[in-house]
Amino acid sequence: MPAQGKHRRSPSTSLRRGLVAVTAGGAVLALPVIGATSAFAAPAPATAPQQAVAPASVSAQVNSAVQAAPAQHSVAAGETLSKIAREYSVSGGWEKLYEGNRKIVGENPDLIHPGIKLTLGTKAAKASPSTARGAEADRADRSERINAAPVAKAAPAAEKAVTYTNDLDGWIKESLAVMAEQGIPGTYEGIHRNIMRESSGNPAAINNWDSNAVKGTPSKGLLQVIDPTFQAYHVSGTSTDSYDPVANITAACNYAADRYGSIDNVFGAY
Repeated sequence: MPAQGKHRRSPSTSLRRGLVAVTAGGAVLALPVIGATSAFAAPAPATAPQQAVAPASVSAQVNSAVQAAPAQHSVAAGETLSKIAREYSVSGGWEKLYEGNRKIVGENPDLIHPGIKLTLGTKAAKASPSTARGAEADRADRSERINAAPVAKAAPAAEKAVTYTNDLDGWIKESLAVMAEQGIPGTYEGIHRNIMRESSGNPAAINNWDSNAVKGTPSKGLLQVIDPTFQAYHVSGTSTDSYDPVANITAACNYAADRYGSIDNVFGAY
């Protein structure tokens, strides 16, 4: 028992000495230590987050720059704007895709050339710093291309003017060209067959003995057309002279189309 009491008093005595040391003069020494510990320990947590935040901030800026860069697609053979819009889920569909790339695609959205790069208008989901540098380089390259002096477009080659021979073959072919523009039916064979029956290919032929001639309106020209019929079925763009070969053929074919469906359906006097 005495031994146990002595054992218990020993820590108490030590504790008291410690307290005395702190209160009796150790306070002066202890306070600077405590103060120093507080002064140096307090800024430490603030410094660590600053070091940790800096890389995150830089990374955020890099990713933000990359995300703002529109994605591009290099057109492959056989692709269409609709297919590309579906593949990348472009908002607004192919119309929006065409609107954003009209300058490079041209006036025909159905014709896109392989190799051209289309701006999709979408943002990259994730990007590493190396990707960001690549995107910045690509933007710089695009900027140089945009700011570069525009290359003058080559003037479209002038269409070669079609010429026709001044003979029956040339007159029929020229008439067929006019008829095609006006939507008048007829074939070379049908026209030629009727010309040979009516005038034998003579553009100055005139009939002064039939009933029309008796009435004062003789049949004239390659297809023997009377003046009232010629005037009624004259085709704009051709001569107003009923003896003119092309004007005579075209007017006669226009009349035959109205009455018989086509000059090809005429096999006798009409």
